[in-house]
Amino acid sequence: MLVIEDLEVELAGKKILKHIDLEIKPGETHILFGPNGSGKTSLLMTIMGYPQYKVTGGKIFFKGVDITHLPINERAKLGIGMAYQRPPTIHGVKTHQMVKICGGDREINVHELARKVNFQDFLDRDVNAGFSGGEIKRSELLQLMAQDPDLMLFDEPESGVDMENIALVSQTIARLLQKECAPTDIKSMLQVKRERTKMGLIITHTGYILEYLTADKGQVLYDGVLSCSDNPREILHCISEMGYEECVRCTIASN
Repeated sequence: MLVIEDLEVELAGKKILKHIDLEIKPGETHILFGPNGSGKTSLLMTIMGYPQYKVTGGKIFFKGVDITHLPINERAKLGIGMAYQRPPTIHGVKTHQMVKICGGDREINVHELARKVNFQDFLDRDVNAGFSGGEIKRSELLQLMAQDPDLMLFDEPESGVDMENIALVSQTIARLLQKECAPTDIKSMLQVKRERTKMGLIITHTGYILEYLTADKGQVLYDGVLSCSDNPREILHCISEMGYEECVRCTIASN
């Protein structure tokens, strides 16, 4: 449902993404690793459609539609949503109002959704005003729950979250991505895989998210290039043992 072909992107005249090829199928969750400044957030912002990220080559397709130059609101309507690492504070807009906006024309119970992320006490506060790191993440997840997109982009969901909140954040992401089931037999596993339709692309440095959900693929973005695709736990282990540069060099040599 998401296909990226030979994508090249510039930001402020500097090339930041080079020949990116990526496909995420219905029901799949991909983990994106990479050092700071490698282009991970830029890739998510480009998929979401932020105009300062200028596509200079390649195409992005979603649900068979060429979205390469579609504005953000049209991509959201098609079913793409994003949880940001550092979302802005919005004074004058209450959180419950933002959640309703994210729900669009659908009938949603804001208080019931808020209860799932223990956020009832924040609904009458301005969006992100005075929120802690964990509260900001829960606010972002609440908005995504209201939007209910088919493709969800998560920019470092563990960042700024204490250990008390990281389980709640991670488990909520797992539910959003239809990963809450833990089948015990092959038949059940195949059934669950067929029923999953939600797709996810998650940036992580720590890998904590992998303790709470099973991801299908891991990708390493290094110096603007997607360098490998493998089991995310294996990639995380490689990075932990050897660092990004050596891990990428080893992967390229083996191919």
